[in-house]
Amino acid sequence: MTELWVERTGVRRYTGHSSRGAQVLVGSEDVAGVFTPGELLKIALAACSGMASDAPLSRRLGDDYAATVRVSGPADREQERYPLLAETLELDLSGLTEAETQRLLTVVQRAIDQVCTVGRTLKSGTEVTFEVADRART
Repeated sequence: MTELWVERTGVRRYTGHSSRGAQVLVGSEDVAGVFTPGELLKIALAACSGMASDAPLSRRLGDDYAATVRVSGPADREQERYPLLAETLELDLSGLTEAETQRLLTVVQRAIDQVCTVGRTLKSGTEVTFEVADRART
């Protein structure tokens, strides 16, 4: 199982790590060159939807199809949450008939609903636990 952690690198600035060697810079909105945690959540959702729809799209559009998944949604600062995240999958469907397009959209939506773990988690909610460990005692 991949281990994930963040390390503080400055005031409201962290570097996220995976045991597979990946890194991502995380910080507040006023820090240049970083993603905010909320932006990473949105990117995770968009990437998950893109990956979940990859197989049906490549079968119909070819392995080299171009796709962009845009995601947006303003934060509700009173509740400190995102009440709505809106995704848009941008594709070139000009080679398909209207019937083929509708069938593909149905298959893509079904694939995302069935295998996008991030989207499924956000839609159903999840339990989150938190604890503090004393480094001096571990």
